[in-house]
Amino acid sequence: MRYKIPLHSKALLAYLASGIGIYVAMLFGYWGAMYIPSGWISVIWGLSPIFTGILAQRVLGEKNLVWNRILGALLGVAGLAVIFLHSTSLGKNATFGVFLLLTGILGQTGTAVWIKQIKADVNGLVMSAAGLLVCIPMFVLSWWLFDGHLPEQVAGRTVASIFYLAFFGSVIGFSAYYFLLNKVEASRVSLVTLITPVTALLLGHYFNQEALGFSVIIGTAMILSGLFSYEWGEKIAMRLQT
Repeated sequence: MRYKIPLHSKALLAYLASGIGIYVAMLFGYWGAMYIPSGWISVIWGLSPIFTGILAQRVLGEKNLVWNRILGALLGVAGLAVIFLHSTSLGKNATFGVFLLLTGILGQTGTAVWIKQIKADVNGLVMSAAGLLVCIPMFVLSWWLFDGHLPEQVAGRTVASIFYLAFFGSVIGFSAYYFLLNKVEASRVSLVTLITPVTALLLGHYFNQEALGFSVIIGTAMILSGLFSYEWGEKIAMRLQT
């Protein structure tokens, strides 16, 4: 699209933050996906608005944590606890997978607030491209240190998944993400995850035959309720009072 890549100091710092965020989020996200059902990933990642909101309030001075946001945070953490307790019944690997995902969430939300604080005002597609250029050496180094071997055979479904993630997960997803990050509050950007947990659970159940346990459904409902309260609880309460 022939966009120029700004190279002023704020832009370079934002590219670094973007690259670190992508690296941490993807590394720990895909690593954690090896140990837990795929549907759980979006459910746990749904907590990112709460994590972002708390960090944004502390660092950027965005909207204070009023009663509905505190309630939302508590419901979200309680829902995570329910899923976490269920993961312990699946063994140590599942518990390890949950911790890996939480690390990825902290990496993404922390760098999102950092980018917002920098205020580089860079085009979303440029930010995505530059961030990916920054994180590529990190991934190559990690692969070389911990594995260093190419697989002899790659299944067709795996190849399709890689192309899907490269296009929708990176080019489209991150470009839209950084575009929004320039336009709205950091905490509001993460609300996109509100629509994904249930969809992810259903897709995982349909395509991967992943069981939908009662505790996972309850935990998901609590996280979604927490996100709903976090964003709209105060507005609904004000309307009811009037």
